[in-house]
Amino acid sequence: MTGATRLSRLAAAVARALPHAPALARRLAAAGLAPADLATPGALDRLPVLAKAELMRLQAADPPFAGFLGCPTEGIGHVFVSPGPIMEPVPADDADGMGMGRIFAAAGLGPGDVALNTWSYHLVPAGLIFDRGLRSVGATVVPAGPGQTELKLALIASLGVTAFLGSASHFETVAAAWAARNGPTRGGWTLRHAFLVGEPGDWPARRARIEAEHGVAVHTAYGTADLGLVGHEEPGRAGYLTHPDRLVQVCDPETGAPLPAGAPGQVVVSTLNPGWPMIRFGTGDVARAMEISPDGFVARLGPIEGRVGAGVKVREIFVYPDHLERLAAELGGQGRAARLRIDREGPRDLLTLELTGPPVAEADVRDAFRRITRLRLDRVVAVAGFTIPQPLHDARRR
Repeated sequence: MTGATRLSRLAAAVARALPHAPALARRLAAAGLAPADLATPGALDRLPVLAKAELMRLQAADPPFAGFLGCPTEGIGHVFVSPGPIMEPVPADDADGMGMGRIFAAAGLGPGDVALNTWSYHLVPAGLIFDRGLRSVGATVVPAGPGQTELKLALIASLGVTAFLGSASHFETVAAAWAARNGPTRGGWTLRHAFLVGEPGDWPARRARIEAEHGVAVHTAYGTADLGLVGHEEPGRAGYLTHPDRLVQVCDPETGAPLPAGAPGQVVVSTLNPGWPMIRFGTGDVARAMEISPDGFVARLGPIEGRVGAGVKVREIFVYPDHLERLAAELGGQGRAARLRIDREGPRDLLTLELTGPPVAEADVRDAFRRITRLRLDRVVAVAGFTIPQPLHDARRR
C-alpha cells in the first residue's frame, strides 16, 4: 500500500468521523488543518501529539469519549474500560481483534490449534481481542483468564493445548507447576507456542531460556488498548512489522517531530479507523524505527526501550500520578498525599503505597487503590513525607 493511498484513506476516515467527533474537529482547526489536508505528505506532522494521559483527563472532563468518538453509538461493538478510567470503543465490524489475528497468522496458527487464553476478559481489552484474533485464523480458544493454575494444568493435558497466551511470569508459573506434577515440559506437554508479554529485565535472555527449557516458540507483538495491534514479529526478522492500517512514527518527545531511523523517540500512531480516530496518538513508549517506508512512516519498529511521561506499567496495567491524586482525595484528610513504590522480586512486581496524613484503615486504602487501578497492593506504609518528590517511584529502573 503506497503512502499516498494511506494518507488518502486517513483523510477520508477523518472526514467521516468529524461530524460525530467535535474534539477531533477542534484539534484539526487549532492546527489550521482540514481533513483533506491530511492527504498531503507532511501535513499530519502539524498536528500536536495527543498523550494518553491527556486523553484520560479529557474523558474525565467530557465523558464518556471526550468528543473523539467518530460514529453513532450503534457503530460500537465493545467498550473496554482501562484503569484511569479510559474508555476504549471498538467498532462493531471488528473482525480480527483490532488486528491481533495477524500475530497468530504470522506464527502459523490455524484450525486444529487449541489456545489457552489467560488474559482477563473483564473490562480490559486483552482477553476479548486476543480471542477474536485467534478465532479469525480458525484456532479453538479456551477462555481461561487469570489464576486457577491447577485447572489450567488439567486443561492443557485433556484438551491438548498447543498455544498459551499470557504474561511471561504467569507462563513460568504454569510451567513450573506442570514440571512439579508431570515431569519436564519440553517433550512432555503439547504446548508449541507461547504468546507472551515481555517484562522488565533482560527479556531476550529470558525468552531464549523459556524456549530452551519448555520446548515452545515464544512470540511477542506490540500494541495498545487504544490502538489494537501496532506491529508483530515475522519469523527470522528482527523487530515488529507495522500494521498497514497504523501510520507509525517515532517522534521527538518534546517537539513531536518525526525522527530518522535509528534515533530513539516516542512511538506515535495514527489509525485509519473512523469510529475511534486516534490521530497522532502518543503511546508513551520509546523505540527506534528500524526501517522507514517510502511514505515516511515506520515499516519496521524496534523493541520497546522505555517510557516517556509519568505513567508506569505494572503487571501489564499503567498507573499514572492522576490515579494517586484521586486516591489521596478519596481517602480525605488534611495534607494527604500518596506515592507508589514499585520493586521487583524475581518475576513479580511488588507494590508499596506510601501515604501521608491522618491515620486511615489499611483495608480502606487497599480497596480504594484496587478500585482505581485494578491492582492489589503488597504493602501500605504510613510516612511523614516523601524524600523523592515524584508520586511514582519505579525501583526496577535502577
